[in-house]
Amino acid sequence: MDSYSAIWNAAPFIKEIGRGKDGARDMTRGDAQTLYAAMLDGRVADLELGAVLLAMRIKGESIDEIAGFLDAARQHILSLEAPDGEFAPVIIPSYNGARKKANLTPMLAMLLAQRGVPVLVHGVTTDVSRVTSADIFTALGILPASGSAAVSAAFLAHQPAMISIDALSPGMARLLNMRTRLGVRNSTHTLVKLLQPFTSPALRLYSYTHPEYLAMLKAYFSAYLKRDEGQVLMLRGTEGEVVASTGRAQQINLFAEGYSHTVLEKQEVLPANEQSLPEAIDAASTAQWIRSVLNGDVEIPENIAQQMELCLHYARELKKRAA
Repeated sequence: MDSYSAIWNAAPFIKEIGRGKDGARDMTRGDAQTLYAAMLDGRVADLELGAVLLAMRIKGESIDEIAGFLDAARQHILSLEAPDGEFAPVIIPSYNGARKKANLTPMLAMLLAQRGVPVLVHGVTTDVSRVTSADIFTALGILPASGSAAVSAAFLAHQPAMISIDALSPGMARLLNMRTRLGVRNSTHTLVKLLQPFTSPALRLYSYTHPEYLAMLKAYFSAYLKRDEGQVLMLRGTEGEVVASTGRAQQINLFAEGYSHTVLEKQEVLPANEQSLPEAIDAASTAQWIRSVLNGDVEIPENIAQQMELCLHYARELKKRAA
């Protein structure tokens, strides 16, 4: 890193993971933790860091590597306390935004918060090519939280807490920003969506876009999801966002410690009514449409209503088990 002292030798790790798609070897969980901790600390020089990121991009992450990376990441994220109440927290990662269809992630978050759920939305605040959830929250009058106190205040006000990855984990934010220098995604783009910063169990929402990630994540959650972390609801989502698609039939799977099952079977007939959706994707238009839904003037799209009910049910059950 330009402003960091390079005091760590990444060459032995690059030698193993940098042999190409067929020749590279997977790291152990412990080695992956060691490497990613050094990356988060800024102890890997730019040249070696770029080599690691590109090597992992070509090789792909094993579930042991994902587990090791997250072991390191947990030491580099803001720790949050869940409030008392009926529901466990619901965690909504939002790193993609709107490209072709309106981003309705903020609507899902606000609907849940209205029902008393502590909702944490974390992600990027700006994207020159997409409309982020932070853009829409700002248009709705909800500004990004600066730290744990602001997150707690949002929960008390029955509002979603939106926090940027820069505030949640500066080290991970720095690695995300390497995309602008290298031109491609890296492992951190997968890892940030898996973060669980609460000290008690929480319900995480996760979406996938590529079949290979679905297979890897199913294996990871089946092997490594711990009871004290909570549970995960996973679906295809909308353009990389975790909100249920209004243009495609949905299947939603629940992952918990030691088991997984389908909690919403993929419908044969698409229930969502595209005619009732926002016509524009800009933040102001989307926020105005979301207000209409929150006020009861526009019906909640059925796929999202089903997703919301599942979130309410499992967040409530998770809190009961944790009590």
